[in-house]
Amino acid sequence: MLPIDTSQMTIISESQYSFGTKAVHAGAPIDPSTGAVIEPISLSTTFGQSQPSKPLGIYEYARSANPNRDNFETAVAALEQARYAIALSSGCASTALVIQSLPINSHIISSGDVYGGTYRYFTKVANTHGVEATFVGDLVSDLAGALRENTKLVWLETPSNPTLQVTDIAKVAQILKDHEVATGNKVLLAVDNTFLSPYVSNPLTHGADVVVHSVTKYINGHSDVVMGVLVTNNSDLHEQFRFLQNAIGSIPSAFDSWLAHRGLKTLHLRLRQSSSSAQNIAEYLSHHPSVLMVNYPGLKGHRNHDVVLRQHRDGLGGGMISFRVVGGSKGASVFASSTKLFTLAESLGGIESLTEVPAIMTHGRIPKEEREANGVYDDLVRLSVGIEDVDDLIQDIEQALQKAESA
Repeated sequence: MLPIDTSQMTIISESQYSFGTKAVHAGAPIDPSTGAVIEPISLSTTFGQSQPSKPLGIYEYARSANPNRDNFETAVAALEQARYAIALSSGCASTALVIQSLPINSHIISSGDVYGGTYRYFTKVANTHGVEATFVGDLVSDLAGALRENTKLVWLETPSNPTLQVTDIAKVAQILKDHEVATGNKVLLAVDNTFLSPYVSNPLTHGADVVVHSVTKYINGHSDVVMGVLVTNNSDLHEQFRFLQNAIGSIPSAFDSWLAHRGLKTLHLRLRQSSSSAQNIAEYLSHHPSVLMVNYPGLKGHRNHDVVLRQHRDGLGGGMISFRVVGGSKGASVFASSTKLFTLAESLGGIESLTEVPAIMTHGRIPKEEREANGVYDDLVRLSVGIEDVDDLIQDIEQALQKAESA
């Protein structure tokens, strides 16, 4: 076989390319030996060496690095406008890695309305190795008063899960900069960008130090991978995170990395469709007599819609909606059990639409008083809007709301 001429093959990660172009081409060079335009899956756990400690190529052992993982990380970094990305075994593993990088007796501050798994880690795991968490209602208004001498990290979800509250990342970053100037204490800002994906928002450009994703959701987008990723522009943080990942071993498989990279290539197309459909559904729900209130960033009546217009691409609201339905917990349960196109299931961000009741599912282990203080009531329903035809989805919601009202 003649060798492939790769001299004209450009690595697509430069900033002058648009999002969709980078999504397709970043981290996806043509294979130099076969000419394959889709990367092969490298399942080898170890790699040969010419002499002791002198690998034949750039890889030694798959826990430390793998070609598929490297290519996926390159693609995510390009889309998040980051220098570095680290792929992990799950979204929770990404959260854990960030927290485990903190010194003993550190203090972290988080918004109260966060994913139940994050709340669980902060309150049941982080505290066992000397990291204390404080939850506040609004980071912009409450953060300055909650900062301590040993505060090392602020954790931010925007939009929050599941009430879709939007936080101005730049304002939080400025509060932390002012705190550093006044005290000399550097506090990191970590943003969970799972609900929006790199297509809708890039938190690093607004002042975040670290961004995390559950790749399981929008980035992969096909409900067939459990995986996480974090990105940063800070070289020291990257080295620390990379060391910890290798030491702990929280890595994704080569096949999962390949699948996630495949899904990433259509992220912009999927998010456009799900965001457009979610906007139509949210507007429909906001006028429905069986709906008490709607949480959706794309609605003009959203409390921080002005932040959405600054912080989200084209003011998109994303594909997630939550709303309170008449009939209390029973009404919510009947609705979620009656949909035909919206599958009753946890998770989000796939091509298929999902529904769930957070109070007894994703947030079921958070004490009721704390849940309700952050707007997670028993009658709250969460929707993950997929890429089906929106008219069909609205018809499905309508018939389920009728059954909930009857019940």
